[in-house]
Amino acid sequence: MEKDDVWDLVHAERAALIEDLAGLDDDRWREHSLCEGWTVHDVAAHLVDTARTTRLGFVVALARARFDFDRQNALGVERERGDTPEETLRRLRRAAPRTSAPPAPLVSRLVEEIVHGEDIRRPLGLTRAYPQRAVEAALRLQTRTPASFGGAKELVDRVRLTATDADLAIGTGPEAVGPALGLLLAVSGRRVALDDLAGSGVEALAGHV
Repeated sequence: MEKDDVWDLVHAERAALIEDLAGLDDDRWREHSLCEGWTVHDVAAHLVDTARTTRLGFVVALARARFDFDRQNALGVERERGDTPEETLRRLRRAAPRTSAPPAPLVSRLVEEIVHGEDIRRPLGLTRAYPQRAVEAALRLQTRTPASFGGAKELVDRVRLTATDADLAIGTGPEAVGPALGLLLAVSGRRVALDDLAGSGVEALAGHV
């Protein structure tokens, strides 16, 4: 996928999420997301932080967090979370057109937008038809990324992931079958996605999440 194609998809996902968030009342911003310990508001603030991230800024922030990724993310949420949902949404709107990124494969921006989009939407009962090529690219990247960086490279040495809505099969071993989005969420540690999947490999996936 070309660089411009990735950014077009990322910007479309940011715009779609902003539209969904704009329709929420304050109580719904306080709902728990799929990210453990984070509300919908927290995830939105995290997306502001990641949209504003630069290569140098990422390295500096990681050093300040003593090279603890979880601490780095928590500090980013604290920094970008507005006093009100309206303020955080304004920050997200301002950051949405950016094309800066941390020192990682560019497709990781699609993983960020799609997975965190579902972290917000699923608990709220919202749905989105994500572009299939975006979901497939995100899934392929996650299965090439080591677990230490939030991926599932080691997992696909013992589980075969087969998408029912795409010509896509990755890995070896017992098979986990389902939509590409469900597979993406499962390998990204979202247990709720296991309900979307079938096959003997789902047990091994459950151990991953």
